[in-house]
Amino acid sequence: MGQSDIWTEKYRPKKFEEVVGQQEIIKRTSSLVQALNIPHLLFAGSAGIGKSTLALIIVKSLFGDTWKENYLELNASDERGIDVVRQKVKDFARTKALGKVPFKVIFLDEADALTKEAQQALRRTMENYTNTCRFIMSCNYSSKIIDPIQSRCVVFRFKLLEKKDIVEVIKRICEKENLKITDEAAEILYEMSEGDCRRAINLLQATASVSLDITAEMVSMISSSTKPADIKIVLDYALTGDFINAKEKLLDVMLRESVSGTDIIKAIQKEIWNLQIEPEIKIKLTEKTGEAEFRIVEGSDEFVQLQALLASFVLAGLKENID
Repeated sequence: MGQSDIWTEKYRPKKFEEVVGQQEIIKRTSSLVQALNIPHLLFAGSAGIGKSTLALIIVKSLFGDTWKENYLELNASDERGIDVVRQKVKDFARTKALGKVPFKVIFLDEADALTKEAQQALRRTMENYTNTCRFIMSCNYSSKIIDPIQSRCVVFRFKLLEKKDIVEVIKRICEKENLKITDEAAEILYEMSEGDCRRAINLLQATASVSLDITAEMVSMISSSTKPADIKIVLDYALTGDFINAKEKLLDVMLRESVSGTDIIKAIQKEIWNLQIEPEIKIKLTEKTGEAEFRIVEGSDEFVQLQALLASFVLAGLKENID
């Protein structure tokens, strides 16, 4: 376990009622557990919103003290070949459970990383060992899971955590760790996390290692994120036709704050909708932002692509065609 994961594990919810932001899913899964019978489950949604945590709560609620003997967890992004399904999964699934629950549970994390061949083998294993084993799978993109597996599972789609949910977790941790945090700092932690509770907790832990008084300035410094005000200055220069100052300010932000090109792109995309320009131009600039982000991800030079994007903003400010 990495040092930055300590608080994530320490404050992982232990009971259904401690999970935030997924009330409807909690209600349905807890009723299945009370009946001591669950179907195969597929949890779909972004990272850090409670999928793995809920799987652990289900298992511990079902088996109690014997949960480790009746539970197998595999991270499919590390072990995603057909041999894993044929050996580890099959060997565990074919043996009987210990205790009053008549089945074991296999949790496949990041199941969308499984190869198609492994998923086909898994499909047959799910059919053959239904009496002795249940599968819980989590994924970021359910479209990457083959239809035969999806049809054998009850699919739960997790939503991104809202601001109140993230802030609740942050303040709960601050209270137990004797930290002081301002409302502005909690809000920035939420903005930086983008609904990912794990990211928010790790950022809080990193900030707390510097000082027990958590302020907005400290969170911004630790996260190495661009301030919206800096990006607004860059875009204001560009929209007034001052390409040179826009470029120099952008370079200053990237070097001073050590921010990557993809993070700059995300900050620009957010700031576009706050600009005082026509909605049609905002749409075109958003499209240009997406193109620049794609080229950067594919390996193009970050600063060259960002300069090209700034050129589009200059043309937009001059009322020129930016298609």
